[in-house]
Amino acid sequence: MPSSRAPRPSPTDAYGLILEAIDVGVFRPGDRLVESDLADRFGVSRTPIREALQRLETQSLLERDGRSLIVAALDHNQMSELYVVRRELEGLAARLAAQHATEEEIRVLRLMVDADDQLVNDPAALARANRRFHKQIHLASHNRYLVQQLDLVHRTMALMATTSLAARGRGEIAQGEHHAIVEAIAARDSDAAEKALSDHISIAFMTRLRQDAETRESGRDPGI
Repeated sequence: MPSSRAPRPSPTDAYGLILEAIDVGVFRPGDRLVESDLADRFGVSRTPIREALQRLETQSLLERDGRSLIVAALDHNQMSELYVVRRELEGLAARLAAQHATEEEIRVLRLMVDADDQLVNDPAALARANRRFHKQIHLASHNRYLVQQLDLVHRTMALMATTSLAARGRGEIAQGEHHAIVEAIAARDSDAAEKALSDHISIAFMTRLRQDAETRESGRDPGI
């Protein structure tokens, strides 16, 4: 069976190690990244750390704060632009998966979504499972260029300080949407698969907008 997990970074892959730390929330928007601290943390020399930080800055995942580099944050417009692109690319991935996914890949998707139903009350665990689920659909599209673009989009999603799956009731609803996406792919219904996944992203965006509105109303910084 194809694996649903992306390979972990090599212990000497400074870029991958820092990126993974951002992705899982070890480093959050606004956190300052210091070369020497990162070298000690990951057990690598400062040269690859420096090169990794430069690469992450070029990709806009880090930004300058004086002479320091901090994990970037997304403002409202950037978040909106990101979700527009994500909706279109994810929808295309589902369309292509309906056309090209193997029976084994579809079986894996079904197993994943069934297992994830047990995580609806654990937003952090469900968010990790959600990333694996979407990645599996990307791979099932069998289009390497689309997978590359979606990897970039999902790396940027890591700059959001919260997950929409933390909203009350969202986990259970999202899982229902995942089931519908998988069934459309399994039925080889390209139109339905594309619509199901595009709608799923739209609902996630609306949920995040409501979260941010509630955060502003309560007087707290939304962190994005």
